[in-house]
Amino acid sequence: MSDTFVPARRRQRRSFRSAVSAVASAALLAGTVALATPAAAEYVNSNKTGTQGGYWYSFWTDSPGTVSANLNDGGNYTTQWSNTGNFVIGKGWEKGTGRAVSYSGQFNPSGNAYLTLYGWTTGPLVEYYIVDSWGTYRPTGTFKGTVTSDGGTYDIYETTRYNAPSIEGNSSTFKQFWSVRQSKRVGGTITAQNHFNAWASKGMQLGTHNYQILATEGYQSSGSSNITVGSTTGGGDNGGGNNGGGNTGGGDSGSNTTNGCTVSWTRGESWGDRFNVTYTVTGRSNWSVTVYPNTGQSIQSAWGANRSGNTFTPSGSNSFGVTYYKGSQNISYIPWGICS
Repeated sequence: MSDTFVPARRRQRRSFRSAVSAVASAALLAGTVALATPAAAEYVNSNKTGTQGGYWYSFWTDSPGTVSANLNDGGNYTTQWSNTGNFVIGKGWEKGTGRAVSYSGQFNPSGNAYLTLYGWTTGPLVEYYIVDSWGTYRPTGTFKGTVTSDGGTYDIYETTRYNAPSIEGNSSTFKQFWSVRQSKRVGGTITAQNHFNAWASKGMQLGTHNYQILATEGYQSSGSSNITVGSTTGGGDNGGGNNGGGNTGGGDSGSNTTNGCTVSWTRGESWGDRFNVTYTVTGRSNWSVTVYPNTGQSIQSAWGANRSGNTFTPSGSNSFGVTYYKGSQNISYIPWGICS
């Protein structure tokens, strides 16, 4: 890919990633991540990587003071940026796989920004993006075809970087693989293996996986995002995830499928500070559903199932209901679920 397509601003960012890539390479975690457990929130406004809430994270910016992020329970993070240079923040895994990644939230850019599943491989060295939404600039490149996955069609592009910083050093030549959704969405499932398979069918070969995050990235723009990420499946170096479900959270209803177990949700009655959601499970009689409230939301009460924290198991019915507090921000976004 030419330097005009990928601005030089990415060079500095990759220099930072090169310095921390040993962390991502050394851990080589198994593909399946345990369901997130409560953890203390962490505020970050300088370049940093680590683990929080059961997930690995990376925060980088070339413009300190213009962007910050809060790392919250489980896979949730929020970020705000104003007239920033370049930044990237995301939660995910030290080792990428073909996992199906479900997420929900809000993405509100003013200018150039991406919401993307992002990662690297080595041998060959490849940087990849699976882009679900963007701001004023939609990524492009050499068109290779399309792939239909998780309720949408993605355009496949390939680009090349020459003598550019990467996770292997400051002067690398490597391919970039892109899947860019034809219509924007915020919330749903990204089954990475479907994209990996489609890329391979076009002769676009990945190597051994390095890190993988559900990232918010911005460049010379302003905005905010509030993203909660989870994983439904794992896999080896080449993935092996299963098909994800439909839209996750956000509207009046949605669904998500994991290994043949489908959980669907529908918004119910709403009051000033609370609202109800009904969840229905199909495909399995012995199930467990974990729900993921958005930042500020909390569970007031539940009925129709056994409850342990945010996880529900059957008590004679395949449907159950939850009453959520909207919280101080008056958020009525439907919390999505993962069924196992």
